[in-house]
Parts: sequence; structure tokens; C-alpha cells
Amino acid sequence: MILNKIRAILTLLQLIITVTIVIILMYIFRSNNRKVRQVWGRMQLKLMGITLDIEGEVDKNADMIVMNHQSILDIILFEALHPNDIAWVAKKEIGDIPWFGHILKVPSMIIVERESKSSLVKLLKEAKEKYIQKRPIAIFPEGTRTDGKKLRKFKVGAKMIAEKNNMLVQPIIIVGTKKIFDSQKMEQKSGRVKVIYLPTVQAVRKTNWYVEVEEEMNQTLQKYLYDI
Repeated sequence: MILNKIRAILTLLQLIITVTIVIILMYIFRSNNRKVRQVWGRMQLKLMGITLDIEGEVDKNADMIVMNHQSILDIILFEALHPNDIAWVAKKEIGDIPWFGHILKVPSMIIVERESKSSLVKLLKEAKEKYIQKRPIAIFPEGTRTDGKKLRKFKVGAKMIAEKNNMLVQPIIIVGTKKIFDSQKMEQKSGRVKVIYLPTVQAVRKTNWYVEVEEEMNQTLQKYLYDI
């Protein structure tokens, strides 16, 4: 619909403006950059007309959260929702965007170059630092966005980080964000998003924990896919 495309354009424009403001505020209030991001995230949910339907509970003690990925709204959602100062694992292309890349650099997110062995070493090193700082690592194990209807095969990055640091990992399923904001079709509309917090698991080497998490997340996504 034309109206949804107009809304998408207006949303992108306001994101450009508000992200610029957020970056400036994070530089000014470096020690409170998490609060700045959280307020911004909550404002976005209201501006986009999003109603949340939450099942389960966030584990504040989890060292890592793994989520399915279908829209930029997934990131905005958890900047608003998560109680802790999460550290996102983000691709280098975003960090390299002039000015806007500072949205990752100021709060010290983990920036990686995909398919790079040297970047993998950097990822493990920085993940260890965030773990020591008690910052939960937020990662999309699929490695990229999908159509929101099924999960792609998980990449090994999250598994390596979690096992190396003996982390507690909370899987999370998000349903409905692509319907609300689809940057490929350039459509945006109000609606409901469902967030399902699954039980936290311990990342233990020589067990099938990662495969089991992938299977549980797949089953949960299919169970709730048509609830929205």
C-alpha cells in the first residue's frame, strides 16, 4: 500500500535524525550512553505504533542472548527492552558508515568483518572483554536477516564465544517485526510484536547444547509464527 510506503520513508527520515541526536548525546553523556539508547528505543516503539506481547522472562544473569533476525526493528526492540548494557555483535559495514557508524563505536559494540579469520580472533578477544565487564553479548546466530518465516543454519561464532567463556545463553524468538518494518519492500505499519524468552542454557563443550538451542528456536518460531 502507498500509505505503508510513505510511513516507511517517514520512519527512515526520523531514524536518520534521531540516530544523529543519539550519537551526540552518547558523546556528551558517555557514562550514561545505555540510558540514552534505551530511551531512544522505547520512543521508537511508540512512534511505530508497536504493541508488545511478551512470553517468558528475561534472564538478567545471562551472559549472551541469541535471537532470530528479520528486521532492523529487532535491534531497536532490545535496546528498549533489555535491562542490561548489551553489547551487539555487528558487521563492519555498519561501523564504516560515515558518522552513523558511531552508533556502534561510542557504546563500544563488537564490530566484525564477516568471513575473516583475523576478525574471528578479534571477535573472541572483544567478547571476552565484554564478558569481564558483565555486558551481555547480543548476537544473531543466523548471521543475517531472513524473511522471518524460518531460521537459517546457525553459524559457529556464538557457539565459540559462549563455550570459550562458559557462558549462560538465553535464546529469544521474535515474531512480527518484519511485518511492521520491512526495509526491502520499504513498508511500515503499526502492529503487534511477540517476544518469547526461552530458558537459559549453559554453554558446555562436547555437548549438543547449540544444536538443541537451534532446534528449540526453530520449533518455537513455527509455533507462534501465525499468532501475529
